[in-house]
Amino acid sequence: MSKVIDGKAFAAKLRARVAEKVGKLKSQQGVVPGLAVVLVGEDPASQVYVRNKGKQTLEVGMQSFEHKLPDTTSQDKLMQLIDQLNADEAVHGILVQLPLPKQIEEEAVINHINPDKDVDGFHLNNVGRLAIGEPGIVPCTPLGCIMMLKDALGDLSGLHAVVVGRSNIVGKPMAALLLQENCTVEITHSRTRNLQEECLRADILVAAVGRPEMIKGDWVKPGATVIDVGINRIDAGDGKTRLVGDVDYDSAAKVAGKITPVPGGVGPMTIACLLHNTLQQACRINGVEMPD
Repeated sequence: MSKVIDGKAFAAKLRARVAEKVGKLKSQQGVVPGLAVVLVGEDPASQVYVRNKGKQTLEVGMQSFEHKLPDTTSQDKLMQLIDQLNADEAVHGILVQLPLPKQIEEEAVINHINPDKDVDGFHLNNVGRLAIGEPGIVPCTPLGCIMMLKDALGDLSGLHAVVVGRSNIVGKPMAALLLQENCTVEITHSRTRNLQEECLRADILVAAVGRPEMIKGDWVKPGATVIDVGINRIDAGDGKTRLVGDVDYDSAAKVAGKITPVPGGVGPMTIACLLHNTLQQACRINGVEMPD
């Protein structure tokens, strides 16, 4: 059996480091990082996620600003709120929870956020910086994945990495980060020919395709490291559901050298990296060094 990469434990350590640095930033510079989260509508999953973000933001000593708007909110009204947050000196990070209601254009909203406060890393400026290897804000989920990979494997140079999935949120930025670590990177997706063969070539296999348990154990190269980004809710019988990843964990764990579980793998790292990004931007915006 493979070694489990415990994302929950790693995220707890990262949050502890963030909290320590936030404390030093307050005492040494008088700066308190602030994260504003905007929720439009009443999607149950989004409500839980926003609640967890607010709770963990306060736990690391940051200020949390939550803005909940009805699902009838117009795009102009949302843009006005973002203008206020862009101008608010107490706010160093702005996150608009996706998805948004149909009447609102997500891309326009994302790119209306000040790129220096775009702690999700979705603004075109930050996407471009990542693509060309310039310093910027890295999307939280891929950042969490690369942190865990470097912790588990050390130097990634020369490893063959296969990313299954080409989304702007995970697949593409994940590939860019792996390139920066000197991996040989291949982006695949659900329409890739001979996808199983391509996955079998991977020293690092990142699954972010959004299909429950699509990647089986016989798709995994023996000894490979598997990062499962997928979060899918499937029928567990008796009217109940359970969470699974894009990887068939039971079969893959028998072959892989290291693997992330679902839940408890990549998921907890996303909020931890959001807090990391907010701290980073609080330092940048105020022109101070990140505390040791």
